[in-house]
Amino acid sequence: MYIRHNLGQTGEDIAEIYLVKKGYKIIERNFSCRQGEIDIIAKYKEEVVFIEVKTRTNKRYGEPIDAITYYKKKHILKSIKYYLYIRKLEDVFVRIDVIEVYQKKDGFLVNHIKGAISG
Repeated sequence: MYIRHNLGQTGEDIAEIYLVKKGYKIIERNFSCRQGEIDIIAKYKEEVVFIEVKTRTNKRYGEPIDAITYYKKKHILKSIKYYLYIRKLEDVFVRIDVIEVYQKKDGFLVNHIKGAISG
């Protein structure tokens, strides 16, 4: 469990660096509520972007995005709705992205899938 948690944390760090380089402003990381957790919340131009980060060392169990099951998606959407409600952000443009981070021998590979999850 600890190794997976550590890998996930590293993946989120890599994703944050990637996003900042692309011009995103990080608002919050690891927002947690009863409904679930949101890995990264960022602002890009006029959109609030909610990002789910999936990190893998190999594709043995499929692509990282495949780990976002129906139930995981449901929890993400509920968490986003709650976040928007408590921050009074009812009238903002929202996008939900997935960032896949692959750990390689010589570093990391990032695959940013914009609008990967719809509500």
